[in-house]
Amino acid sequence: MEECKMSIGTLSEQVLNRLAKMLDNSTCGWRQLANAVSEQAKFRCSESELTSCSLQVLSAAGSPGRTLLARLADRSCSLDFLLHCLRKIGHQEAAQYLTTTVSELIQITVQPQTQQATVGERVVLTCRAFGPPGLSYQWFRGKEEVSQTLYDYVNKKNSLFPGAASGLLIILQPQSQAVSEGDTLFLECNAEANPPAQYEWYHNMVPMTQHKMRSLKVSIPCVTTAHRGQYRCKMFNLYHEAWNSQEVHRSTCRPGIHPLQQMVNPPPSAKDFYATDKVALLIGNMNYLYHTQLCAPIADVHELTNLLRQMDFKVVSLLDLNWQEMHSAVTEFLLLLDKGVYGLLYFAGHGYENYGNSFMVPIDAPASYTSEHCLCVQNILTRMQEKETGLNVLLLDMCRKRNLNDDIIVQPGLLKVTANIVFGYATCVDAEAYEVKREDVSNGIFINFLKRRVCVDEKVTVMLDQVAEDMGRCEITRGRQALELRSNLSERRSLTDQIQTSECSASHSARNLQWTVAHVLPKSHCLQFDCGVKVQLGFAAEFSNVMVIYTRILEKPKEIVSCCAQLTDFPEDVDIDLKQSNQETLLEAGSLLLIEENLPSPEVPSLYTRIRCLQRLRRELTFTICLHYTYSNMDDEVHERKPVTVGKPLVSKLNLHEPRAPRACSASSSLSLDSFNVPEETKPGHHGRQERVVRASERGILLLFTY
Repeated sequence: MEECKMSIGTLSEQVLNRLAKMLDNSTCGWRQLANAVSEQAKFRCSESELTSCSLQVLSAAGSPGRTLLARLADRSCSLDFLLHCLRKIGHQEAAQYLTTTVSELIQITVQPQTQQATVGERVVLTCRAFGPPGLSYQWFRGKEEVSQTLYDYVNKKNSLFPGAASGLLIILQPQSQAVSEGDTLFLECNAEANPPAQYEWYHNMVPMTQHKMRSLKVSIPCVTTAHRGQYRCKMFNLYHEAWNSQEVHRSTCRPGIHPLQQMVNPPPSAKDFYATDKVALLIGNMNYLYHTQLCAPIADVHELTNLLRQMDFKVVSLLDLNWQEMHSAVTEFLLLLDKGVYGLLYFAGHGYENYGNSFMVPIDAPASYTSEHCLCVQNILTRMQEKETGLNVLLLDMCRKRNLNDDIIVQPGLLKVTANIVFGYATCVDAEAYEVKREDVSNGIFINFLKRRVCVDEKVTVMLDQVAEDMGRCEITRGRQALELRSNLSERRSLTDQIQTSECSASHSARNLQWTVAHVLPKSHCLQFDCGVKVQLGFAAEFSNVMVIYTRILEKPKEIVSCCAQLTDFPEDVDIDLKQSNQETLLEAGSLLLIEENLPSPEVPSLYTRIRCLQRLRRELTFTICLHYTYSNMDDEVHERKPVTVGKPLVSKLNLHEPRAPRACSASSSLSLDSFNVPEETKPGHHGRQERVVRASERGILLLFTY
């Protein structure tokens, strides 16, 4: 038997494009494939490479899947390993297409023949084929590779090919069903095959360890909500493999009627729902002017950004916004929304709740702030609904204590009955939210648990229920913080739902353009100095408003024994810690999250400078490169300077520091988001925030800060 060792690069462009089309989805696509191929280190993609694949959606003809396949081809990934990975992630359509394509590329001229032999006889098996360059042979006995082409068999039962396979025919398909808690769940599938089929069961793509036996029937007594989801049966033999799936839902049937009797038509699966686009605005406020500083939002926003991008969300991530900047950022976010779009807003920072309304506190809010100094979340939701969004998810990682300084009862515009709203509060009403201080990076309790579940292909509310259960088992916050979920979501919509939009849609193109504008980095520069030194100037994004600039010495004359290129003379608009500028490592430069893989040629020594608050940049970013060098025959250091202008990078192009045009208030709203005026500062006062120390029995003492 032969196995193809050809490279992906031998496939035609037509085949690669069709495979890419199959892989351009969020539930079983290119990201899952990238994770699967990483079992071999040489095929592992860095975070920047995954981001590069993801950004292909901005081009009308761009394909993340095609870009990933090109990277694998460049690394000489074989077709058999690609096929193995496609089967590993359960992409049967792509695996079958690749198998068929490869079989058409290879023409077998001599087939090994079934032979009968007595004990002691010699058996010779021959196979010949021709095809694209790189074709090689492997022999197998069953599933075990044979290291030689001539093999002695001890009896005829051990012959390499005991007979021709007749295929695998599915004769019993599992059906979607609804069951009530406490019922018994029966799962069954069946197939006819030669050799006989074997069976493996999976729950939400995780093997059911309690059902490792090769059985076609599974019985689960006394089901609970944890048993909801998708069950898949893998049927296979030596030659063939097939999958079947079955959805299991919680029943809400009328008393006295068995749930299965109600199921005239099974409920739609998650794949029946889709988004016309997916966009998210993530804001993390830490460095407050008049309030306690926070630690966790930087890590929380960064981690959630990466997870949402894996699900094809267009994400704008911003740190430390004042009132005007938050207002403008929300306005820009609303421009990205349209009919059928999934919109997600996440906020980490100080906050409060009065009379059922939640308020996000900007970093410039005065000590005794009221609603006029903050942004009302319910007002934002009203504006989101006006866009006829398909799903509105608001995740608020902040305190919900009553603000005693604020007696104003805000009356947001009336919400429409859309049945597509999900609120995830990091804590309950009149309670505080906590963050855990670690050695380098802090995490909020909410995100610490959310990041483990957010990419699960489950209804949003089911996923958040699971997060709540996880938090409830945490000893650190038990009795102090509990997730609260508010929702009217009536459909099984998930954050992993695929995007389906009409080609060349004007609104979709506008959203892409608006999102792209906020994520454009300056191009890398190479500067030639008079002394003969050549310096590379590069850029990397940590957030939509935080950028790292690095300098590297690419060439220098032999007579120069040492040199380095440092950055200086930055405009006052942006925020730079001079003590952390021009550092030899990202960690020393204050970047706890950006990794070396995000930057090219990590083996070349570099100096890093981190620029924050790009949203406040009012004109093009200009600075100076100061080259310090020493000649071999001189003791004094020589300086040479070059001014550099790199335009307006990342979110600075949106001019969030500028007020947006006001909009008339609706008759039902006494306080519209766009009707706010920039508030004047009031006298500082006590804001009621405390630090708490909580002892964890197994982890020593952890310092928890409340939001």
